Amino acid sequence: MKTWLNDSSRIALGAAALMASHAAIAQEAPPEAEPQQVGGIQEIVVTAQKKSENLQDVPISITAVGGEALAATQGTSLQALQGQIPNVQINNFANTPQSAVFTVRGIGVIEPDPYAGNTVSIVVDGVPQFFSMGALLDLYDVDRIEVLRGPQGTLFGANTTGGVINVVTAQPTGEFGGHVKAVYGNYNRFDVTGSIEAPLVEDMLSLKVAGIHTQREGWVTNVVDGSDMGKKNLDAVRAYLRFTPSGKFDATLQGEYVNARNGSPIVINGARPGEALYVAPGTQGPGTGGMYVGPCAANGQSGMCTAPDKYYGANNSVPDQSYMDTYSGTLTMNWRDTGLGDWTSITGYKKFKLREYTDQDGTPLFLNDTYRRTEGWQLSQELRTNLELTDTLNVLVGGFYLKDHYDHIQAYRLQFAAPGLLQTNLQDQDNYSISGFAQAYWQATDRLKLQAGIRYTHERTESTPSLTNSIGDPAGSNYSGDGNLVLSSFTVGGKKSWNNVGWKLGADYEILDDTLLYASWVRGFKSGGFTARVGVPADGDTPYDPEKVDTFEAGIKADLLDRRLRINLAAFYTNYRDMQVAQIYFDTDTATQGNRILNAGKSEIKGFELETTAAPVDGMTLRASLAYLDAKYKEFPYTDPLTGEVLDLQGYRLQNAPKWNASFGANFVIPLGNGADLVSDVSYTYTSSKYYTAILDTERSKIQPTHLVDASLTYKPEGAAWSLGLWATNLLDSRYVSTVYDSPGYAGLAGYAPPRQFGGSASFNF
Repeated sequence: MKTWLNDSSRIALGAAALMASHAAIAQEAPPEAEPQQVGGIQEIVVTAQKKSENLQDVPISITAVGGEALAATQGTSLQALQGQIPNVQINNFANTPQSAVFTVRGIGVIEPDPYAGNTVSIVVDGVPQFFSMGALLDLYDVDRIEVLRGPQGTLFGANTTGGVINVVTAQPTGEFGGHVKAVYGNYNRFDVTGSIEAPLVEDMLSLKVAGIHTQREGWVTNVVDGSDMGKKNLDAVRAYLRFTPSGKFDATLQGEYVNARNGSPIVINGARPGEALYVAPGTQGPGTGGMYVGPCAANGQSGMCTAPDKYYGANNSVPDQSYMDTYSGTLTMNWRDTGLGDWTSITGYKKFKLREYTDQDGTPLFLNDTYRRTEGWQLSQELRTNLELTDTLNVLVGGFYLKDHYDHIQAYRLQFAAPGLLQTNLQDQDNYSISGFAQAYWQATDRLKLQAGIRYTHERTESTPSLTNSIGDPAGSNYSGDGNLVLSSFTVGGKKSWNNVGWKLGADYEILDDTLLYASWVRGFKSGGFTARVGVPADGDTPYDPEKVDTFEAGIKADLLDRRLRINLAAFYTNYRDMQVAQIYFDTDTATQGNRILNAGKSEIKGFELETTAAPVDGMTLRASLAYLDAKYKEFPYTDPLTGEVLDLQGYRLQNAPKWNASFGANFVIPLGNGADLVSDVSYTYTSSKYYTAILDTERSKIQPTHLVDASLTYKPEGAAWSLGLWATNLLDSRYVSTVYDSPGYAGLAGYAPPRQFGGSASFNF
């Protein structure tokens, strides 16, 4: 282990690691994160079925993370949860860090550009986020995050074949109060988060404002000039105005602005000798440092990529910019005890603009780079009512509307193929969705409950992508193409609609008090569409088909030993038909990168999730999870775009679907006298190997098994009005490759996982 602290600091953090565990990213938050009920494990209230319920009463495989537990991870985005939640992967693509890659039970995001849509829906305060760009949400002042595994189409709509990440921010309470927290760490990290609420009219109108500033340097060194790569600088503010004129009506208007001024995406060159982007170690560009040893080339022609002890990259041709501005607003209204049930209306609007540059080759030479700009917006409306028809029959009925649009340009300079060659891809797409849904719950006996849900969805997509190839003089002079000689140009796309009926059938039975058995059959749906990042006309001239998922799930949720032990177990089998798969290839004859969405015939996914929490004595909480995933193609005749050979991919593993992941954590609250406590926490997570972005499961696309340890130590005086803490993530400073895009003949484009981070924090509540 490298020296990274002075002796006293090392002893303090070492003690923290030995004594306990980092904030509870598991079934529930640890004692320091949420008030714990006397004599056992706390109850957690969730809204996974669009009504408030105890987590243990919801017949779904779900993990809930409390807001304070989330803050204790010291993460500032949803990516802080990577590896912590069973059968859930939270990543990004190497060259598009602003786009979220969520994969639940082997079903997830397949493409960074918006045309492919999502299979895991991110829902923020009831509003689905259509775009994966910006969906690695900046987390501050969050009440809880609920991770729902498996299709959730009846209540959350299309594009939830994998599951739902339901984010609930801390809503106004009508009382004066607030908090502020500061964090400082290595890589010159500095965060300030906080909120304040002030009643404007007592018991009727309240204003709340929350915000975050976070900044740090990057942990990759640019061999061109020695600068750091991957810096982060973000500011965000969210405001609420809550109106409660009576006990039967309330309305909350909230708005948010996020300003991200980050460094450009980092591409680590993993090319091998003979490939288009290979540059030998030590090669120097004009006035630059030498080429680093690539993480993939060092392992021969067939081995997987491995991270070095020191992270090196290169950017010598583009501005160090990834700038994103996001504006959003939500109006939520609730009417209770009407003649037609309890009504909820949620109106959401979001607009964003992203501009970024990427040195695509990651070398000190000018081989290729991109300029990308995306502007998009979405408008959604949900209206639903919760009807208590009888003492034993409850029905949730509603409708949903979504309209979204985006424009995108990618200007791709391919200097290595031909000096001055420029490929300009334009994307212009509109999507429209409308649906109606109903879900009924019948309390058949005191212990048996049956449920049935149905949703009809109509979706329409109109897309007009284009590609222009041009060449400039002087070589690579601009991204606009002004003055270039046009070599070729085409426009493809079209318009198409899809209709779908999805459903859910389920039953749960309380075999004992606090012990629930459940089973369900759910059908999910994801619309078809048009490929928009086109390389040749055949990429986008015809639409790809929808995909359908049938998931059968059974589980048990049990609170035992007077709620000192909680065991939740879910087992599932998924039949996946016409699975949408992204095919990215490089045609060396035309120097064109092609992109297509294919429909794999059938896939089969099965596995389980086990989550346990124990509170054997007051002041001690132990938690553990274990997940198994067997996700493979069952029927997939695949045509290799380079050789034309048709391959049978039956038995190949799905992408981003590790077979095992596990976690363990321990939390201790140590009384110090005078009402003060010392809270220590340690956690360990394991994720087995997985394939990332190569349909053929190539070794270069394989991500190695990961082992991560986090720890924290926090002092809280009597009343806990303030606190001081020490923390460390990736305590053992393990070095890993986190993403790899494998394109044989072209390159391997990789990204590195964060190294060890450590620091201190101070918070104050008022």
